[in-house]
Amino acid sequence: MADADPNAIAILGGTGDQGLGLALRFAQAGRPIVIGSRKLERAEAATQEVLRSVPAANVIGLENADAAQRARIVILSVPFETTASTLKAVRGVLAQGQLLVSMGVPLATAVGDAATRTIGVWQGSCAELVAALAPEGVETVSAFQNVSAHRLQDLANPVACDVVVSGPVQPRREVMALCALVPGLRAVDGGPLSNARFVESLTALLIGLNVRYKVPEGIGIRFTGIPED
Repeated sequence: MADADPNAIAILGGTGDQGLGLALRFAQAGRPIVIGSRKLERAEAATQEVLRSVPAANVIGLENADAAQRARIVILSVPFETTASTLKAVRGVLAQGQLLVSMGVPLATAVGDAATRTIGVWQGSCAELVAALAPEGVETVSAFQNVSAHRLQDLANPVACDVVVSGPVQPRREVMALCALVPGLRAVDGGPLSNARFVESLTALLIGLNVRYKVPEGIGIRFTGIPED
């Protein structure tokens, strides 16, 4: 991790809608961003998209393995069906002290079924699968599954959504602090990583709600009654 910037955030799959949305928001907040992709040209294209919206952004596009070495926090923003292969491809370059953030959801689209359902994961959740595959000394946190990609990319407006963050205590707090960088996001302490399975299943519910209520921009979630700091 010699080349890693402690303030940088690497987003593997940052070329997708949700990953790109997070890249835009974190870049707007002034954090260095490393966009990763399996194909360098796609990462570079996404970098140009960020720069068009945030001209002062500190952003670079690299292949996934190179991107994973450039930041202490590495966000996995890839479909569930490519989560294991993506992590295995970068596992050899991850180092003790880095933090993996799992955004994946085991939607049934992975097996040709509807996005309004999920499939079972032996480990319990996508986040727990990531933790099982991560090298020793690399912590895993679950977050950002239920944030609308459309609203993330709409930089003129707050996102208005709660983010349930689950994982080991100190890494969890670190990822919760990232939420404060995005106007409208509120971090909710989701406890241990085993609770990620409940959060991930909410995504399928929200997709169904978006369809039934015809909200292409994406419905967010809010938890009431949580004391404000």
